[in-house]
Amino acid sequence: MAYLEDTRRGSTKEPLHTDLKERLLLGWWLPTMTVVVILIVWEWLVRSGELSALFFPAPSMIVQAFVRLLTSGKLITEVRITLMRALLGLVLGGISGMVLGLLMGWSQKLRILVDPFIAAAHPIPKIAILPLILIIFGIGETSKVIVIAVAAFFPMLINTMAGVRNIHPIHFDVAKNYGASLRKTFSRVIVPGSLPLVLTGLRLAFNAVLLLTIAVELVVAQKGLGRMIWFAWETMRTEELYVGLIVTAALGIGFNFVLHSIAKRLIPWRRTQIE
Repeated sequence: MAYLEDTRRGSTKEPLHTDLKERLLLGWWLPTMTVVVILIVWEWLVRSGELSALFFPAPSMIVQAFVRLLTSGKLITEVRITLMRALLGLVLGGISGMVLGLLMGWSQKLRILVDPFIAAAHPIPKIAILPLILIIFGIGETSKVIVIAVAAFFPMLINTMAGVRNIHPIHFDVAKNYGASLRKTFSRVIVPGSLPLVLTGLRLAFNAVLLLTIAVELVVAQKGLGRMIWFAWETMRTEELYVGLIVTAALGIGFNFVLHSIAKRLIPWRRTQIE
């Protein structure tokens, strides 16, 4: 029996070890090496004159521009302004969308009443309503944040509502049989049951918010990453334009990483799907 147990244990260790190595290879080393090779080839093509440095500045030039903007404090200032706008819009639009989504998912009457307006407003490009918002609220931070909040509102609303509607009816039956009140049903069944799709909506909302924040800054702002990118284009400082794009991408990756870590803690029963 001891020999059989040792044999079984040994047979389970090897696949797990192999699977771990494959995950590390595919999830970290392979993408890293691919990026390194691309950067080396890119640098060589620019240095050899095969690529124009005006349109495709060498990675070393982009790094120098990044260090210059960072040490001068300009990059930190622009990132801080963009993040403040994006996070404020995410909080305002995300919370309102989540609350309405929970209510619409729970109440069929409310869903029937509100859904036509959502279906009509959602396809409209959010940047297209910026002139109307500027007319109503004037040129200032309020208008920018409102437009950004609208971008966060719809992903949170739709995903939260879908999360509530995907809860199996048996959970509501169990809560009813145990005499749970409406408040406890909401807090013990609806909120945790819809949480996976709520977090998915939050991820989509931040991506939409970051996109629209940059777009708004390109059009009407005097500060922010979007304005820095636009000014780099106007002055043909292409390396600074690339810096702005890379930093914007890094913000999105960083937020998604943080949200991924939070999701594994909040919804451990979906850990295999998250990973």
